[in-house]
Amino acid sequence: MNIHEYQGKEILKKFGVAIQRGIVADTPDKAVAAAKELQAETGSKWFVVKSQIHAGGRGKGTIKETGSRGVVLAKSIDEVMDKSKAILGGTLVTHQTGPTGKKVNKVLIAEDVYYPGETEPKEYYMSILLDRATSRPVIMASTEGGMNIEDVAAETPEKIIKEWIDPMMGLQPFQARKVAFALGLEGNAFKEMVKFINALYAAYVGLDASMFEINPVLKTSDNKVIAVDSKVNLDDNALFRHKDLEELRDITEEDPLEVEAGKSGLNYVKLDGNVGCMVNGAGLAMATMDIIKLSGGEPANFLDVGGGANAETVEAGFRIILKDPNVKAILINIFGGIVRCDRVASGVVEAYKKVGNIPVPIIVRLQGTNAEEGAKIIKESGLKVFSAILLKDAASKITEVLG
Repeated sequence: MNIHEYQGKEILKKFGVAIQRGIVADTPDKAVAAAKELQAETGSKWFVVKSQIHAGGRGKGTIKETGSRGVVLAKSIDEVMDKSKAILGGTLVTHQTGPTGKKVNKVLIAEDVYYPGETEPKEYYMSILLDRATSRPVIMASTEGGMNIEDVAAETPEKIIKEWIDPMMGLQPFQARKVAFALGLEGNAFKEMVKFINALYAAYVGLDASMFEINPVLKTSDNKVIAVDSKVNLDDNALFRHKDLEELRDITEEDPLEVEAGKSGLNYVKLDGNVGCMVNGAGLAMATMDIIKLSGGEPANFLDVGGGANAETVEAGFRIILKDPNVKAILINIFGGIVRCDRVASGVVEAYKKVGNIPVPIIVRLQGTNAEEGAKIIKESGLKVFSAILLKDAASKITEVLG
């Protein structure tokens, strides 16, 4: 589950991670009020107005309607009003949103932390995530903060520092010091970075997070170390242990069809193709997407109905898939292990009749227990449904119906 920057920062703060202070607002007037409050609290005269959407690249992104950047500097209270107006309600397009962009419903008004002082401010990159190859968390850091880490990895991979952590032992003191040394820090800035890394790892473990990415981590001109940004991804499978975190979910940032599918207990991800998929099991779903591509089609979605496919789940799957106007055919691929194929076939026929007129052809491939009986039910239904036993048969049917 992704959360917004302002939510991530508040969570990190609870674990002792130093953050750039800010106040979220959903109207220009509230943005001005936030700036005044920050000014009274911190003395900051300049402010950063930051779009809050679930996507990276906001600073380089553009608001379609006004041409404003997604993250801008306001040098006065009046500018906070003007720049908030140019962002709120607009559609922000970044390299991660695609050309459709995302609507900005909130902005974070943050304090200016790039003030002059005894040293130059310096930006770093830091993240903690699970390295699946080693089954261990890894801290990734770089002196090239503020840049896309993918670009750094491609152009200057030697500037990426990696420190793997034994999950049984936890982060050891020498490891935090090792990372801070590798970043070239010394004196008070070194001590602050060590403290920052320890707090960040405590938050990562304490929240059952999938990933923390802080880009940039800023060493201020007076040698403090703070999180200027935060990208936090929480593990959905652990949310039962964190009921308070479930409340942070913002469904306006999610695909409506994926939200609807979740309510029906379906695992659905929308894609850009023309063949809808309905499958029981994630591995079989991936294989089904492959066979669609090999047959000349493009998968329109990933949809796993789970092991107990029945009339209700099939009907919900039909309705979700058919809301995609690009779908020209539907392939249902069921392996009858936990559930018998004849029961699935009856469920498909029942769901088809409940949904009503389905304007695209449906190929049903059944394999496993009672597959032949299931094929017979499909064949005798009189509906626009084609039966297949083998994957190659399903592939040829897809080629046939797509023309």
